Amino acid sequence: MRLLHTSDWHLGRSFHRVGLLDAQAAYLDHLVATVRAHEVDAVLVAGDVYDRAVPPLAAVELFDRALHRLAAEQVPTVMISGNHDSARRLGVGAGLIERAGIHLRTDPAGCATPVVLSDAHGEVAFYGLPYLEPALVRDLLGATRARHEQVLAAAMDQVRADLAARPDGTRSVVLAHAFVAGGEPSDSERDITVGGVAAVPAGVFAGVDYVALGHLHGAQTVTERVRYSGSPLAYSFSEATHRKTMWLIDLGPAGEIAAERLDCPVPRPLARLRGTLEELLDDPALARHEDSWVEATLTDPVRPDDPMARLCARFPHTVSLVFAPERTPESEHLSYAQRLKGRDDRQIAEDFVAHVRGGSGPDGRERAVLRGAFDDVRVDQDVREVAR
Repeated sequence: MRLLHTSDWHLGRSFHRVGLLDAQAAYLDHLVATVRAHEVDAVLVAGDVYDRAVPPLAAVELFDRALHRLAAEQVPTVMISGNHDSARRLGVGAGLIERAGIHLRTDPAGCATPVVLSDAHGEVAFYGLPYLEPALVRDLLGATRARHEQVLAAAMDQVRADLAARPDGTRSVVLAHAFVAGGEPSDSERDITVGGVAAVPAGVFAGVDYVALGHLHGAQTVTERVRYSGSPLAYSFSEATHRKTMWLIDLGPAGEIAAERLDCPVPRPLARLRGTLEELLDDPALARHEDSWVEATLTDPVRPDDPMARLCARFPHTVSLVFAPERTPESEHLSYAQRLKGRDDRQIAEDFVAHVRGGSGPDGRERAVLRGAFDDVRVDQDVREVAR
């Protein structure tokens, strides 16, 4: 059975205030063409269909057109909700849509209810595990703790129990939206840390033939059977080196895996340039970036006049401007923004405690209180998004 694994469409997202709907539409054109050209048997979409819980109307219309086109190809599609999606909104009408071969799996209670497809070698059971917010699904799944590893393990126990009751030789595919240990994150994924831990071990998914992951935006192989497709478009400059692809997976009669990466269309390359303003304007080697989206980091010791306009004269698609004056150790301290760069909310809070105490950071008990507070805020935000 030939599968096309994709994820993290983030329909409605922009790139540094530049709208991406046209690029997302071009990607979906490419997706449908790929389904046709490679004679795909099933499409897998591993979450984050939309960029936010209440997407703009144009993004919803784009999604609607994509569903109609996939249904017209008569190729089944299995799709789960991610941490950016509103699971309840995305799942509206799932029962009716399923009649057209579009299988939306957004309810955690249905983790062990597979979509069953058949080929010449027998049945394949597709289990859709939507993003599982630990605090919200712990009791439902019977998990031992409200942590990512425990709720995914509980969901996978249900999957394996269902699979064990099926005829011998039934192959299995799991779709999941999670941060699996060994994966490489980028700047554009929303943090899903709970209790100071974001990642779950790949061993949680033991016992199935293929795991189609979503959440991380770089395509990567965690194990031969556990893979991220990554996002089809770059959503931050940290993805400048990514090769945006989908996985074409051939699932053999005994569960063998053959995988191939298929490139996605690139609307515009990304470039991260660094130097003084004059260096960036004068360097002939940078000519190849004149049609790229540009993030320019200026190292001038004194901020130059009108830098954005001057940069745009050469690089008209400059969308991000960063000032990072080169200083000696004896020069003034880093700016507040520079000190915070790369640090998450919990680390910033711990740094604040150390600052007000004159250098002594929080102890283990206090760190646990801070983690719990941030977890509670995130869960409250998720509940409010669902209720809106």
